[in-house]
Amino acid sequence: MLMESQPQKGHGEKEKTLGLLDLSVLGIGAIIGTGILVLTGIVAAEDSGPAIVFSFLIAALASGLIGLCYSELTTSLPNSGSAFYYAWVSIGKFVAFLAGWTLIGVYVTTTATVANGWTGYVQSFLEVLGVNLPHQFLVNPAAGGIINLPAVLMIFLMTIILTRGTSESKVVNNFLVGVKIFIILLFIVVSVRHVNPANWHPFFPYGYGGIFTGASAVFFSFLGFDALATSAEDAKNVEKNIPRAIILCLVISTALYILVSLVMTGVVSYKELNVSEAMSFVLIIKGHKYVAEIVSLGAVLGIMAVVFAFIYAGSNIMKSMSRSAFLPQGLAKTNAKTQSPNRAIWLIGILSAILAGEFDLHYLALIANIGSLVVFALISLIVIILRYRYPELKRPFKVPFGNVIPICSILICIVLLVSISATAWLTYLVWVAVGLIVYFGYSLRHADKFNFSDESGIPKN
Repeated sequence: MLMESQPQKGHGEKEKTLGLLDLSVLGIGAIIGTGILVLTGIVAAEDSGPAIVFSFLIAALASGLIGLCYSELTTSLPNSGSAFYYAWVSIGKFVAFLAGWTLIGVYVTTTATVANGWTGYVQSFLEVLGVNLPHQFLVNPAAGGIINLPAVLMIFLMTIILTRGTSESKVVNNFLVGVKIFIILLFIVVSVRHVNPANWHPFFPYGYGGIFTGASAVFFSFLGFDALATSAEDAKNVEKNIPRAIILCLVISTALYILVSLVMTGVVSYKELNVSEAMSFVLIIKGHKYVAEIVSLGAVLGIMAVVFAFIYAGSNIMKSMSRSAFLPQGLAKTNAKTQSPNRAIWLIGILSAILAGEFDLHYLALIANIGSLVVFALISLIVIILRYRYPELKRPFKVPFGNVIPICSILICIVLLVSISATAWLTYLVWVAVGLIVYFGYSLRHADKFNFSDESGIPKN
């Protein structure tokens, strides 16, 4: 069963275009985004205070353990279906669908969250130039507006770029990630001189429980390594490059998260940081108006890389599910020239744009975190199941210390899941309920054979 499920190389196999640098940049681009540019201030103000440093460390620890599990699965079973594919191979059809459906929801809500926060930096950048956009087109209805229009337009722009194919669009992504790292380092260098240790007291204003609440809120920031797992079919030397890229992007991203958190809460009291454009806000308070403008412009460009990575990953999951008829197979059709699944890309883009335009940022982030943690716990469980069911499977990379790390990973995910609000859980369960309707109404009747690589019978656009 397992060998039959693995993708077979064929005459029309897609050209592999992503090397170690491209994969690392893709992962860093997905991880360093809304978490560091937007949620750092909001979570510090509402959940953790200066102890957000420990929130990021807990989230990073969990991500590191899960990243090791991903590395074992991705190198053993390289496929763009990620958790959907691994669940089918190890457990079966129903769990595979739930994993894939949850991942689609995660990528859509994460894309919407990132784009939602992006608008704050657009607004900050334009205000310094004396341009004030109408308030009703900058915020969602719950905040007194009509639609978050900049977020919607940016998602559509990234969607169009992705339809050009990974070979061309990766150049744009690499540039955007470079811009983002530059402005983060600029913020640290300029702001560190203003750090006042008194702002770190109290360090735990919301108690130790606030640390875990904060970790739950920022956890989706580290979702980037799943975006790497979905790029397996585009990756060169997948057995070595993806594990290296996962570890590399986690180390770099965690270091930057900690530095920014310490500087931000050291310069300004955590109570004042409940704004989506926290970096620019801190710089303006300290009189660095022009640096704030550079940071805002860099954030405007850099956050686009996160949207790029998550629309790409979400469309890959949808393509894999559609190829196997869990969803209508027309969604798996690829463009003859770019080899990109344009229908899946556009559907992910449109759904993300609707959520970004009409829903609250913090609420979207919590929903994304539930789905992420559920899938990551499943990934860790699948490592254990596959070792038991298929001990002979070739594993170019194997998680050390037996099953200790996968079990610890599952436990951390459960602890963080318990910290998330009941309202967010209810919304996630509604998404699962919609998925069950799709599964029993469509997938169960059509997904008899599992096709993870062959597109014969699925015509090109």
